[in-house]
Amino acid sequence: MRIGVLVKQVPDTWEERRLDPGLRRTDRSGVLVADEVGEQALEVALTCKDADRSIEVVVVTMGPPSAQDMVRSCLAMGADRGVHVVDEALAGADLVATATVLAEVVRSEGFDLVVTGAQSTDGEGGVLPAVLAELLGLPLLSGLASVQLTGSQSAGGQVTGSRAVESGSVQVAATLPAVVSVTGQLPPARTAGLRGVLAAKRRPILRTGLAELGLAAVAPSTCLLSLTPAPRRAASRVVVDDGRAAAQIVEFLAARHLI
Repeated sequence: MRIGVLVKQVPDTWEERRLDPGLRRTDRSGVLVADEVGEQALEVALTCKDADRSIEVVVVTMGPPSAQDMVRSCLAMGADRGVHVVDEALAGADLVATATVLAEVVRSEGFDLVVTGAQSTDGEGGVLPAVLAELLGLPLLSGLASVQLTGSQSAGGQVTGSRAVESGSVQVAATLPAVVSVTGQLPPARTAGLRGVLAAKRRPILRTGLAELGLAAVAPSTCLLSLTPAPRRAASRVVVDDGRAAAQIVEFLAARHLI
């Protein structure tokens, strides 16, 4: 069985996020790291591999040359190999263009299961898993808080999981091959040890582009017309408890129709 895990390099969540007004997209000049929810998706695949050593886990990303370092860190965690789609023509690709390219990678690899985060922390579009599943004609289990795998595609295997809803949780299932997206409710990813770091240096990363995938230029389906940075928060009001703090808080909330 082969599991593909989609990961993405994003600006560090601990750093200030900025928009590039010239390029009209996220400023990526700062520290770049693997998206945390993508690492949690990788943890799902690695947990399946822990239970069945015949499973091959392949990390897939689309991004600039610098994304190779992120792929290598995923290999250090335990993935078997990586696929890195890098092509200057894909700079600024939107969700549909990205899904189109990744769908071609999935077809060429023949994955039994594709695992991805529900949404990235930079674009926060949240629709790539659905678009990918639609392009591939595969069932989608979205927003899962737990994932279990039984059997293989050739043996009528299934992927099951739970999804949190307002009134509790629901159990969902699909036959393989399938696409699943996971949320941050899953356990954090494992930490790569020294042995994994050394092994990652020997694990292959396939670097490919549009021509190798048999694709022509993929034109974006959307166009960003304008962007406006979020206004800075106003200075907070400090209430010193001199015996009237409770009354001042009530007055503050009431003036804003919050109570």
